[in-house]
Amino acid sequence: MAWYTQEEIKAAGQILTIDYLRRCEPGRLKKCKYLQYEYELVDHDSFKINENSSIWHWKSRDIGGKYALKFLQVVDGYSFPEAMGILQGEFPNYVPVKAVPEEAEQLPFTLPERAQDNRRIWRYLRDRGISQEVFAYCTDLGILYESTPYHNAVFVGKDENGTPRYAFLRGIYDSGGKSFKRERGGSDKAYSFCIPPVGKSCRVAVYEAAIETLAHMTLEENRADKWRLSLGGIYAPKDEMKEYHPKKPLALEHFLKIHQEITEIEICTNNDPPGRKAAEAIEKQYKEIYQIIKNLPQKEGADYGDLAKELRKRIAEKKREAYGKGER
Repeated sequence: MAWYTQEEIKAAGQILTIDYLRRCEPGRLKKCKYLQYEYELVDHDSFKINENSSIWHWKSRDIGGKYALKFLQVVDGYSFPEAMGILQGEFPNYVPVKAVPEEAEQLPFTLPERAQDNRRIWRYLRDRGISQEVFAYCTDLGILYESTPYHNAVFVGKDENGTPRYAFLRGIYDSGGKSFKRERGGSDKAYSFCIPPVGKSCRVAVYEAAIETLAHMTLEENRADKWRLSLGGIYAPKDEMKEYHPKKPLALEHFLKIHQEITEIEICTNNDPPGRKAAEAIEKQYKEIYQIIKNLPQKEGADYGDLAKELRKRIAEKKREAYGKGER
């Protein structure tokens, strides 16, 4: 684990959350419609932040703050060393900046540079239970590749014309049991990662995260018989008894607007309290127009990524047992 001096901790502790978000994750900020100088996060609609003071409040969790070091830990779930590493890398010589005028344009979205091959991310995804068939399907479509120099797995979201508009980066080297995960700056969440079917389909399956789309496709014998859309994360309270009135998922709303042929929505969120709450909300929001199929993982507390990894482990154990018997 990295060690930091008091001076380094003090310097990182002065970085404002609004400066961090504008520089590193501008795609997460959305201007509040009726509140001047206020922004909300597209992935947490009860989170509000003032662009002048940087003071933020996450209403659903009753947590507040001002500085990025706390934000990365309590909102994004990073450990203290991970948060320090992110801030030191992005802000080596930090000086607070003034609020950016509303009319200022964001930097254009660009994809990370591609590595020469996808060997490293293939090994990582293979160990996560993803099949070679699914991996090849996505890489051939250009919606999954390995970046350089950090060798992240890049999940690409494209618009109707096939132009990349979104990217989610997932690190393949776990640190303390947690890998690097972040949307690319300038990403448009309306165009989240989506695996298309072969031919036509009237069904879209929705997942919380990009890797879960690959995992479920693997578990379903690599079938490309429906659209598989990542929502780019969900927010729902851990307490299933707590009242919950979320907005419709931006990625799903845009997808349905473009794909008028869809008649069925298959909900594949995680089988945990937030996932079940999100599934319940999506069902209520769309059941009057679409046929709803709730297809959460059968195992309590799991997502489809967990199930794919467990299946790979069972298959490996059976192969070892069969090999051991053959040597006798």
